[in-house]
Amino acid sequence: MAGDALPPALPGDQTTLDTPGGRVTVYRSPPAELAQAGRPALPPLLLVHSVNAAASAAEVAPLYAHYGRNRPVWALDLPGFGLSERRDQRYTPRLMTDALHVAITHLRQTTGAGAVDLLAVSLSCEFAARVACEAPATVRRLALVSPTGFNGRRSRAGRPGSTLGVPAMYRLVRWPFWSDALFRGLTRPGVIRYFLRRTWGSQTIDEALWRYAVQTARVPGARHAPLSFLSAYLFSADIDTLYDTLRCPVWVSMATRGDFTDYRRRDRLQGRSHWQFHAVPGGALPYFEPDSGFLERLAPFWLAP
Repeated sequence: MAGDALPPALPGDQTTLDTPGGRVTVYRSPPAELAQAGRPALPPLLLVHSVNAAASAAEVAPLYAHYGRNRPVWALDLPGFGLSERRDQRYTPRLMTDALHVAITHLRQTTGAGAVDLLAVSLSCEFAARVACEAPATVRRLALVSPTGFNGRRSRAGRPGSTLGVPAMYRLVRWPFWSDALFRGLTRPGVIRYFLRRTWGSQTIDEALWRYAVQTARVPGARHAPLSFLSAYLFSADIDTLYDTLRCPVWVSMATRGDFTDYRRRDRLQGRSHWQFHAVPGGALPYFEPDSGFLERLAPFWLAP
């Protein structure tokens, strides 16, 4: 499948930005009535999809559509995913964080906003937290959906900027004799459906997201970023320190179904006044499930001064 054959994940305008990890595509929601009677004008919102073998901005489509009705909304394809450049390189939290810095700078320059709101999903919550720690004046509020770094495994308070990457694993998965075959096996339509069902914790998934995931996994170079993910190079070894350092208001959605329901290590943060933890009924992408109440639970967080 040719790279230019992949359709956009989201409607609206597209902008290409240069980042240290390659060119990235940023979507802007179509213009809408941004002010509602009796409600304060909200700053721009940037949505960041998760990281997996077939990730893209399609993972935040319901949020993009919902929030685009009353505030300026952007979403990006992270380096190595979707319509963004898929370089043959080692992908790290540094590359992903730098891409977010570039996108946020673009939003602020485009809108004149002093700070933006940021919502990230799963592993990308670690990149978002790093952005908010490194440039606190640029992030007003931070929402983390099914974030990594809170499960029952050992603490992650490593050297600043370090990762959990395993060099031997990285060399193994990139070995030319089986690298392509390994990735093709992981992204067969049935396998993608299997992992989405585990994400949902249900046999019922979003079929449009599944179809797009199958498509985006066929783009030339699609394996490069996921192979870094498989060898743990995209996981921050210092995420405990980053979460401890956050000073902006933080809202956390915890899944109650599926593979991502372990948040036992939240205890060290749960008592802090600027952290909120919410067990939202559903899987790890609860905003795809109308009965989850996700949007209703999150709304007061954005409206707070």
